Amino acid sequence: MSAARPLRPRLHAARENVPGVLLVNLGTPDAPEPEALRRYLAEFLSDPRVVTLPRLLWLPLLHGLVLRTRPRKSAEAYGRIWSSRGSPLLANTRALAERLTPALREALNTPVALALGMRYGNPSLGSALATLKDAGVNRLLVLPLYPQYAAATSGSTLAAVSECLQRLDWSPALEWVHDYHDDPEYIAALAESVRGHWAERGRGEKLIISFHGIPRQVSASGDPYARQCQATAAFLAARLGLTDSQWQIAFQSRFGPAEWLKPYTDTLLKEYAAQGLQRVDVICPGFAADCLETLEEIALRYTETFIAAGGKELRYVKALNDREAHVRMLTGLALPKLRAPGV
Repeated sequence: MSAARPLRPRLHAARENVPGVLLVNLGTPDAPEPEALRRYLAEFLSDPRVVTLPRLLWLPLLHGLVLRTRPRKSAEAYGRIWSSRGSPLLANTRALAERLTPALREALNTPVALALGMRYGNPSLGSALATLKDAGVNRLLVLPLYPQYAAATSGSTLAAVSECLQRLDWSPALEWVHDYHDDPEYIAALAESVRGHWAERGRGEKLIISFHGIPRQVSASGDPYARQCQATAAFLAARLGLTDSQWQIAFQSRFGPAEWLKPYTDTLLKEYAAQGLQRVDVICPGFAADCLETLEEIALRYTETFIAAGGKELRYVKALNDREAHVRMLTGLALPKLRAPGV
């Protein structure tokens, strides 16, 4: 399967003084196949901001063991959620980009160039930035779809964008969305999605607010991610009017033997089942678009975990994806940074 083509802006105005948006998500393999996973994981797990172990220790382990064993297992997981649209993360992020572009143009009343780039895999950050440069962009907003800042996601993206700009010999006026973990419109959009889920499927006995984990040592060293996840969860629970006993924050997707942020989502689900809870809802506010971690890990694998432990039903609340509230929120974040000085 060939690499996905970058989302290219369609401009019909002059090529000068054009504001641009680089919309960034984490990335995805090109196909649910071991070789494609090997390429993707090699890029992803070689990033020193993702795996912070000393290079002399980690790289031999990565190439000698991890990339020999994990690609096949990961390919099987991707195969469970791959569709005719391809990778869910790429398809959902493309759909969001295609709605966000006209919303920005209408709000600014001017042409806006938007390109989608993945931190790892395709379409690459380099290809997306080259597209924006060719479109005549002189004011560039980097908009990572990471609501909570972490060095492994937002920090890595900032470093990679800087490197790409140097290679392109391009210096647009640069703006950056650092995070939006406590943005009122973001919290409102999450709450709207939960209420819609409850209206459609009924309300579970507990709402788990699950985030991707990071190693506890990384958090202890000063990374703000855990604090921002806690704030997002608390704001969402308050917006929904939940008492402390009706919701719980948790962390998923741990990798390796080190201790990660707790409580672990899968362990918590086993505990709830043992306590007699039958129906649990799970929302993952750290994922702007549905992907492997939400569709396979939560909605499929953790559902199996919960039922095997004695639970009856785990109901996953879908990511914001290309919902109108999501588009509106991101437009609101972008507008002040895209307007020219004095406008």
